[in-house]
Amino acid sequence: LWAQKCGCGKGLLTSSGVFLLQMGWGDLGAFGEPSKETPNLDQMAAEGMLFLDFYTANPLCSPSRAALLTGRLPVRNGFYTTNGHARNAYTPQDIVGGIPDSELLLPELLKKAGYVNKIIGKWHLGHRPQFHPLKHGFDEWFGSPNCHFGPYDNREHPNIPVYRDWEMIGRYYEDFKIDLKTGEANLTQLYLQEALDFISKQQASQQPFFLYWAIDATHAPVYASKQFLGTSQRGLYGDAVREIDDSVGKILNHLRQLGISENTFVFFTSDNGAALISAPRQGGSNGPFLCGKQTTFEGGMREPAIAWWPGHIPAGGVSHQLGNVMDLFSTSLSLAGLQPPSDRQIDGIDLLPVILQGKLIDRPIFYYRGNELMAVRAGLYKAHYWTWSNSWEEHSKGIDFCPGQSVSGVTTHTQEEHTYLPLLFHLGRDPGEKFPLSFASEEYQQAVERISGLVQQHKATLVPGQPQLNVCDQAVMNWSPPGCEKLGKCLKVPESDPKKCSWPH
Repeated sequence: LWAQKCGCGKGLLTSSGVFLLQMGWGDLGAFGEPSKETPNLDQMAAEGMLFLDFYTANPLCSPSRAALLTGRLPVRNGFYTTNGHARNAYTPQDIVGGIPDSELLLPELLKKAGYVNKIIGKWHLGHRPQFHPLKHGFDEWFGSPNCHFGPYDNREHPNIPVYRDWEMIGRYYEDFKIDLKTGEANLTQLYLQEALDFISKQQASQQPFFLYWAIDATHAPVYASKQFLGTSQRGLYGDAVREIDDSVGKILNHLRQLGISENTFVFFTSDNGAALISAPRQGGSNGPFLCGKQTTFEGGMREPAIAWWPGHIPAGGVSHQLGNVMDLFSTSLSLAGLQPPSDRQIDGIDLLPVILQGKLIDRPIFYYRGNELMAVRAGLYKAHYWTWSNSWEEHSKGIDFCPGQSVSGVTTHTQEEHTYLPLLFHLGRDPGEKFPLSFASEEYQQAVERISGLVQQHKATLVPGQPQLNVCDQAVMNWSPPGCEKLGKCLKVPESDPKKCSWPH
């Protein structure tokens, strides 16, 4: 959420926010989920604009979050690995890297326009001290540096810390309870109250603000508060979705009650597709799309997305604009009357003409997996230059990112190159990517010629960043975070033993 006088000609924008979660395209009633258990998000869509063709910048969480906050592809901002071709990678406890100081994050830039910035929930851009969010533009933080995996034994792996601003205030499973048997945890309620309190405080002081609400209840192990457990037709995952929906409703209603809803721009989206590996009990729905999280098929990267700004965005809007989480960087700066940095390549575009005037901007979508450009979408056509779901070795262990969705020659378990003859799909006629167009058809030739030109243009401007996800070291895990001394929760740090991270996916 953010607020400030903006260059959009719409008067005073007092606040702005981004809701970022792990949910699939098909998890909301507004996108066709049949149980209709998301009334608040569906109402948000009815009052704002629904984006049907909105994407993340990577099929995994950490690189997507880095892309959102920098406006740049992960291959540019360093959130990728070169330890194996086309490997997905993220920021587990033993990762050495994180968001580089050379990157300019959205909250750093919004500070120049007088914004107070808060992150609530998962940071996931590096947990070592130099990567702390308050060193990268945020003024406040309540949440964790990593996901809520665990519980760990505090000998081989420490439990994940929870921070308030600069210091930890406890650890997951020890001080912040998550019941792995029942799925009960009150974390979403804590994150909700943090959001409501922050909004109230900034409104009272007439301070423009940006709120990044990045909770993780729908990330396995899935959790929900007691009052939501057992209330969904979709099981525990649905319980978590219902609680998130309820929380979004309370936040939007709070903005209305404070009288700042018409001065507040809110955007809801996800950092990757639903994780089908944990389905059906702890995995969501990607609707009609192929596969899920970890893949560059539509199910891994096309996301639910809703823009809300009462009095400015025409109610009930539906857009087919090709959008990306990186666009939130450029759009937010535009709302604040700021220009994107001119000393680096910015991949996000300003969506305000789309949101406020219903325009369509011609732009491609690039699907990266690690250091490889896997696919490109232009208009309704998508060309795959590489296909790979996961290896036979991993698949034989029960790791399946496309359960029940095998498509011959498409969902491959070896890395298949299609550089010279890309697999081409028309996503309007075939959103599930099941029927490649004939190589001999005129339609294929024309579409591939256009996309090939976009690829050449893109690669000509590509200067990869220093890969941040190559080196792991047990000594950098969350043994003794700042504040652990006060709590008596410091753990013995093992000897440093840096090595190449192993990324099987």
